[in-house]
Amino acid sequence: MRHGDKIKNLSRTASHRRALLSNLAIQLITHKKIVTTLAKAKALRTYVEPLNTKAKENTTHQRRMVFSHLQDKDAITELFGPIAAKIAGRPGGYTRIIKLGARLGDNAETAMIELVDYNEIYGKGKGEVKETAKKTRRAGGRKKTEPKAEGAETKAEEPKTEEKAAE
Repeated sequence: MRHGDKIKNLSRTASHRRALLSNLAIQLITHKKIVTTLAKAKALRTYVEPLNTKAKENTTHQRRMVFSHLQDKDAITELFGPIAAKIAGRPGGYTRIIKLGARLGDNAETAMIELVDYNEIYGKGKGEVKETAKKTRRAGGRKKTEPKAEGAETKAEEPKTEEKAAE
């Protein structure tokens, strides 16, 4: 029985699983997106997200911690360089999994896992909408407060003029 066992074993021993996830993470960092089975993609997401979080802080300690997982200097350089710069403002959720359907040979569910900030199709549209929404809210908030203040002053002044006219 596997009560309370939350790790995805992927039908492998611990050392084989560690090597598999390390290799998949290196390929994901190098190529920005990879196609694999859905189970491996879900397991890879939990493996890679903490590494991306550590990459935001470019210290020797964080580099050594990530290197202990990946063992690839080129991937470390890529992760702490351009990738860390792109994900600096993101609080989490650095990867996206897109289901692709069943594989022809063994009918396994395949999925594409990618780094969110490197997808031109989703990234540009999503980023533009967010930026526009933020600008609209900020500008809308400022515009609403200014006309209300002017409107309130105008309304406050109108009764005074009416009172003066009545006197």
